[in-house]
Amino acid sequence: MITVQQEKDDDALLQDDDTLLERIFDTLASRVNADPYAWDGAYAMQIRELPRGLRAMAATHDLVVSLSKGGFCSYFRHCGEPNHVQETEIGLRELELAEFAKLFSEAYKIILPHLDEIRARGDGVDSLQREGALGRIAELTREAVQMNAAGGERMSGSAIYAAWIRYARKHHQRVFPVE
Repeated sequence: MITVQQEKDDDALLQDDDTLLERIFDTLASRVNADPYAWDGAYAMQIRELPRGLRAMAATHDLVVSLSKGGFCSYFRHCGEPNHVQETEIGLRELELAEFAKLFSEAYKIILPHLDEIRARGDGVDSLQREGALGRIAELTREAVQMNAAGGERMSGSAIYAAWIRYARKHHQRVFPVE
């Protein structure tokens, strides 16, 4: 027996990319209410309860926002809670964005020793510069921003959002499970 929800989800898959992306955002909004910027681990705990595709999307959304506004330093300042970081890297791999995952992982390894200062001061430029790491973080950010823009001609300029669409069409039940 096909449910009304399953019919709605199947219809969304047949519609244009923007409609499907909107459906994904609506699904995330209805299932996740924890604060992704909190450092209490609640966000990661909540998204771990989602189907694996939806979990990957929830974990990577804030990376898209950060890449458009300030790059890796901005992301880790706001979303650097270790469990959230882990979920983001897992999510990038689940979405078949291995190159993003490599850049993300390298950036985190560089930023991690400076994370307390980044959080406390709102920017870790001084600390990263003292350690000679600022140039590499800027390079990784440029690569990620370019990669994100190059692969996302249509999806709000984001290769990550474009990967959400591909993934939802390929693995429907991992995003919109029948309940």
